[in-house]
Amino acid sequence: MKTRHFANTGRSVSEIGLGCWQLGADWGHVSDNEALRILETAVESGVTFLDTADVYGGGRSESLIGQFTKSLQDYLFIATKIGRRNYPGPYTPEVIRQHINDCRQRLGVDALDLVQLHCIPPQFMASGEVFDTLRACKQDGLVKNFGASVESMDEALMILDQPELTSLQIIFNIFRQKPISTLFDKAIAKNVGIIVRLPLASGLLAGKFTSETTFAMDDHRNYNKDGEAFNVGETFAGLPLAKGVELSERIKAFVPDGMTMAQFSQRWILDHDAVSTVITGASHPSQVADNVAVSELPPLTREVHRQLAVIYENWINEHIRGLY
Repeated sequence: MKTRHFANTGRSVSEIGLGCWQLGADWGHVSDNEALRILETAVESGVTFLDTADVYGGGRSESLIGQFTKSLQDYLFIATKIGRRNYPGPYTPEVIRQHINDCRQRLGVDALDLVQLHCIPPQFMASGEVFDTLRACKQDGLVKNFGASVESMDEALMILDQPELTSLQIIFNIFRQKPISTLFDKAIAKNVGIIVRLPLASGLLAGKFTSETTFAMDDHRNYNKDGEAFNVGETFAGLPLAKGVELSERIKAFVPDGMTMAQFSQRWILDHDAVSTVITGASHPSQVADNVAVSELPPLTREVHRQLAVIYENWINEHIRGLY
């Protein structure tokens, strides 16, 4: 597993991390034993970056991670998120501190490696007061670093100049290429790390779905496919399922021999130097192994990147729904 320097933390992290949303809820049922096996496989494979949130399963994801990582806290970098439990606010210093303390308790740590605002309404980020609180929490030793998970490039650019900001978490994949031109150079110049979520567009870019694929009732790919529960961009990158399947078939033609489409899609992301880590989820240990292998794959050719950029501009961009 290759590592990358992570912004202003003074640490390096695995370039393929583990997204832990599915260990809490919203991706179909993952048992406690299976969740712990996924975590074990990830760590044994060289993953050092885990990303979770306080609302994933009402704290279940954090608690499972805390249970698993008791003896690994110096080795792992654990990022969590706050701000959805009381969405759309208020985000007073008292609320933020309480949520941070709850995360610390579930994860079993004195100080959070990284706490991120979890796609809170942009007006709260624009005022800057939430970041004042996060800086105070850092000063008080409750958190070591802070950042924000955002829905749009406008939000990312709005907070990029916040003092001591460590990272931005964004949706970035072959279907959502806007960050390349709008954010990446600026983030590098500011030494702000980029955490990439939903690299496979909720599974579309693994190339295994059809327009008739169905999902469990408790899977967000069922109940949020058109944005009924939260931002539609968090599900299938904002594409309608049928259109996403159609576009995935078009992209399959570029996958080299010996590489799965899921690996190809993640390798495309890693080819961008601004990216610090890719937090691919996994609902089975075998998926972890496949994802980890991406770190050792060779970069894609410039011609492949050029052709995928053309496909994005001509065939994909107009179909993306939701904030972007």
